[in-house]
Amino acid sequence: MQLFNTMTRSKEAFAPRNPGKVAMYVCGITAYDLCHIGHARSSVVFDVLVRHLRKKGLDVTFVRNFTDVDDKIIKKANAEGVTSDVIAERYIEAFYEDMDKLGILRADAEPRATQYIDEMARLAARLIESGHAYRTASGDVYFRVRSFPGYGKLSGRDIEDMRSGARVAPGEEKEDPLDFALWKASKPGEPVWDSPFGPGRPGWHLECSAMSEKLLGMPIDIHGGGQDLIFPHHENEIAQSEAAIGGEFCRYWVHNGFVRINTEKMSKSLGNFVTIRDIYKRYLPEVLRFFLVSSHYRSPLDYSDQALDEAEKGLRRIYAAMAQMDQALSRAKWSETKLPPDVAQELAKLEEGFAAAMDDDLNTAQALGHVFGAVRLAGRLMEDKTLAKSRETADILRRIQADLADWGDELGVFGSASETFLEALKASRAARLGIDAARVEALVAERQDARKNKDFARSDAIRDELAGLGVTVMDTPAGPRWDVA
Repeated sequence: MQLFNTMTRSKEAFAPRNPGKVAMYVCGITAYDLCHIGHARSSVVFDVLVRHLRKKGLDVTFVRNFTDVDDKIIKKANAEGVTSDVIAERYIEAFYEDMDKLGILRADAEPRATQYIDEMARLAARLIESGHAYRTASGDVYFRVRSFPGYGKLSGRDIEDMRSGARVAPGEEKEDPLDFALWKASKPGEPVWDSPFGPGRPGWHLECSAMSEKLLGMPIDIHGGGQDLIFPHHENEIAQSEAAIGGEFCRYWVHNGFVRINTEKMSKSLGNFVTIRDIYKRYLPEVLRFFLVSSHYRSPLDYSDQALDEAEKGLRRIYAAMAQMDQALSRAKWSETKLPPDVAQELAKLEEGFAAAMDDDLNTAQALGHVFGAVRLAGRLMEDKTLAKSRETADILRRIQADLADWGDELGVFGSASETFLEALKASRAARLGIDAARVEALVAERQDARKNKDFARSDAIRDELAGLGVTVMDTPAGPRWDVA
């Protein structure tokens, strides 16, 4: 398996520290607000990575943290007149609610910053003892960036360039504008913990280093997060961790690309901030997940209603094929007609292609191309009047069904019963387009009565009326079925 390592800016063969075992850490949310589509993308990317590594037989220990003490959390808590833990708990629960619907697996460990205060304080003390950090007169503790020669190696930034634009904010007692906080002395209206440096709270960057060392050991195999975390967060993690342990902190750095809204960077100031719950009001969660895996994780992702509509169509096509295969395989009698030998070869190439795409830096976009290839193959066989009855076709269809289940398990999609999903999708599309499902059902029933009574003029008129609403009707042996065009 090849993974793109942000540190080396190249794809590398993935080989874990301990053969057969993977230690993986991903930065989680700061729990002060509802999750947005950027959180959804990062969560899906690393969920798929964990699924794929486990599919390959690797024993993965996956840690994802929650930042439950932070300036933004404190600000919201003070504004509402509650404690920080009330705010954090509210949005951690909201995270689980949103991500469970998205099919995100729970991590093996989900530590909260406030559970590791002692570990963070000890790490800061080690850095002071080694000369990499210092305590100020007011009780703050800062990391000496210039004491760590490798600073900037992850982001590719030059320390002198950073120095030229850095400033010391009023009230700060830094030796150098580049230095960053490991511990913040207590202030009125903030949560506080005891430490060797006096009462206060940890800086944001410190928690991931302390948790990684405690829960996974050094060096960890994979550290993940969004590209926005490369600097300063991950750069600072490297500096403080490697300065403390005197060795490598992480072997592979994996970062997912940014999300853009209608080609613009997502930002609250631009008014284009989209929460996961905003999307769930209009689209099924699986549609969002399918959209997210349809692009390579490192590429920028352009979110728009049109893009979700296209993802919905693609997902519907796959589920419709699954339903067709279920129907085709209900046949009682099969012929002994032989399939051309290239049919089995074609499917084998698709299976090999999916595995190769996933091994090639988790190329889910390319992997989905092989999924659609299998769907097209199934369609060709089912549409051929002769081959559709062949026992060998049944074997191929069952193999494609097994592939879709296996591939879907890696991608986190295709896990619903086909008919159930298609009905839910129809209801979702109808609601989004303002179609009254009850009225449609009544018109479909009236059309069926007209057909039974051979009132074809009325039947055709109802069909036209439904078409005007954006509804198509299919007459099947089991009766009429309608869908949103």
